[in-house]
Amino acid sequence: MSFNFDLNTFVLGIIQGLCEFLPVSSSGHLAILQNFFNMGNEENLAFDLFLHCATVLAILIYFRREILKIIYGWFTGWFKKDKGGGWLYGWQIFIVTFLTGVIGLPLRKVAEKFLTSLTSIGCGLIFTAIILALVPVISKRNKKYSWFTTALIIGIAQGIAVLPGVSRSGMTIAAGILAGLGFAEAFEFSFIASVPAVLGAALLEGLKALKSGELFMPSGWIFAILIAFILGLVTLNFMRKLVISGRWAYFGLYCLAVGSAVILFSLKIF
Repeated sequence: MSFNFDLNTFVLGIIQGLCEFLPVSSSGHLAILQNFFNMGNEENLAFDLFLHCATVLAILIYFRREILKIIYGWFTGWFKKDKGGGWLYGWQIFIVTFLTGVIGLPLRKVAEKFLTSLTSIGCGLIFTAIILALVPVISKRNKKYSWFTTALIIGIAQGIAVLPGVSRSGMTIAAGILAGLGFAEAFEFSFIASVPAVLGAALLEGLKALKSGELFMPSGWIFAILIAFILGLVTLNFMRKLVISGRWAYFGLYCLAVGSAVILFSLKIF
C-alpha cells in the first residue's frame, strides 16, 4: 500500500494536535484553514472524524491510570457500601455527557452552518477570549459546589462548546474552576469527561457518513492522523503545566487577536 503525503491535510493534523487541548478551539482553527484550502463539506466531515479519534486516543493513553481507576471504582461501587471516589466520578461523567448531548445535539445544525461562516467562527474565538479572561477572577472564589452541581455546570459548558470557535477545554476547565475545583482537578476532569462525548459524536458522524457513502480515508491522511496523535500527547503535558500555573492571559489575547482578524477578513476590511 502506498502513502501519498498531502501538505494541506498534514498541516491540519498539526493544528488538531496542538489546538485540541489548548484553550483556543481546534474546530475553529480547522474550519478556518479548511476554508482557505477549499476542502469540501463531505471531505471535512470524514477528515475531522479521524483527527478527533486520534486526539481522543491521546487522552486515553495520557490518562490511562486515572480512567481505569474510575471505571473500576464505578463498577465496584454497585456492590460496596463505601462507594469511593470512582463511583461519584463516574456519575459526574455520565451527567456531563448527558447534558452535552441534550445541549449539543440541537446546536449541531447551527454549528455546521457556523463552520462555513468565518464571521461566526471569529465571534466564537472572541467569546472564548472573554471566558479565559474571567478565569483569574473566578479562581478567587472560595465557594465549592456539590459533585452534582459541578457536573451540571461543566456539562452545560461542554454542550455550548460544540459551536466552532468556542474552546471546549477552555469552557470546561473554566467551569470546573467556577464550581470550586482546583486547577489540577479541573484539568483532569475536563479531558477525561470529554472522552464519552467525543466518541459519541464521532460514532454518530461515522454512522451518518457510512450510510451516505462518504466515509473514506485517502492514504495521505495517515500522516495527519499520526501527527495529531503525537502532538496531542505532547500538548496535554504542556497544558497541565499551563493550567496549574494559571497562565491563561496569553491564550485569551491570542483568541481575541485571531477572532478579530478572521472577522475583519470575512468582512473584506483587509
